[in-house]
Amino acid sequence: MANASTDVPAVKSSAGVKRPVDKHATGVGAVVSAANAFLNTLDADQQAEVLLDFSQANATAWSNLPCGSSCRPGIRLSSLTDTQLAAAMKVVKLATGTGKGTGYDQITQIIKADDVLNSAQSTSSAGPAPSGGASSTVSADPSATAVPSSTATDVPTGTPPSGGPGGGGLGGYGSGVYFLAFLGTPSADGTWQLHFGGHHLAVNETYKKGKVAGASPFFIGVEPTTWTDDGTTYSPLEKQRNGLLALTGSLSTEQLATAKLSASFSDVLLGPGKDGQFPETKEGIKVSSLSPKQKQLVLKAIPLWVANVDDATAKKLMKTYEHELNETYVAYSGGTGLDTQGDYVRIDGPGVWVEFVCQNGVVYRDQIHYHTVYRDHTRDYGSEFTFS
Repeated sequence: MANASTDVPAVKSSAGVKRPVDKHATGVGAVVSAANAFLNTLDADQQAEVLLDFSQANATAWSNLPCGSSCRPGIRLSSLTDTQLAAAMKVVKLATGTGKGTGYDQITQIIKADDVLNSAQSTSSAGPAPSGGASSTVSADPSATAVPSSTATDVPTGTPPSGGPGGGGLGGYGSGVYFLAFLGTPSADGTWQLHFGGHHLAVNETYKKGKVAGASPFFIGVEPTTWTDDGTTYSPLEKQRNGLLALTGSLSTEQLATAKLSASFSDVLLGPGKDGQFPETKEGIKVSSLSPKQKQLVLKAIPLWVANVDDATAKKLMKTYEHELNETYVAYSGGTGLDTQGDYVRIDGPGVWVEFVCQNGVVYRDQIHYHTVYRDHTRDYGSEFTFS
């Protein structure tokens, strides 16, 4: 991963508290042990940046914007040595899914995309997008956008949410501008949250009494949507997009008319700062009215978001969402091609909430890019907070 420092810290503070590590632990215990191993690589000042209160202010301080620590808590990855960085990412890896193109693999691809943006931003010359697709004009100004000012984009505007301690508001693109925090003390019997994210990424895993109590909110986005690096092509949100395309593509003309939303969307409805603001009335087409094959397409799509959490927890969540399937709704706005500004798809159940939207590019202005969020009506942040 780029943007890490060397293994020689510039200044050392007092030694941090040493915590127990069990290399044979499994499940949540393995996550806790990895968290302790990471903390053991840090000095006292660094530990203070990572270990924060599990408060509503800290838990909800996440963003899709490239606004650095001004909108999220924790320690910045670029401040870590190579050894510390490896230990930090091991925690994230153990806490998230093992699927190809989902979970940890997807998270690392989202971070790689930010290095692509950082590289594009660093040059003022126009160049093709690294996706191998249509050519795109690269803007050296990360705030440049071809969409009207009334349309939501990745451009930071207004006052960002309170991010708690983190040290300055330095933002921008790049794999070093991601932040890791433990809200509450990692333990196998207490309540705490793994809080990790940066531009286009927010991972919130909440643990209670040795179990995952919440795997949401989980926000991911990507620009460019696809690119090639050293012969490898990356398309971090391809599986999600294809899953929704298969679902909406199966709907008849009559079903599409029922599923169509009257509102238009320039971004996800329940992004950062929108906690608890689920619509009072579900809209779209009810899954109970779909054919068995169409129902299976809904069940194949949802796990692509739930896979952000460890595999065992994802299976448990999917059992719940499958049980609630007939009370779940599918809706869309714009077109169903997911290739144009404003194309939008939603899955809304008693528990699960998924949104996927297309926006015009911010840096690669002749392309679209994707935003998507997974929430749960009752399990966000482990059900620890009440939102009015």
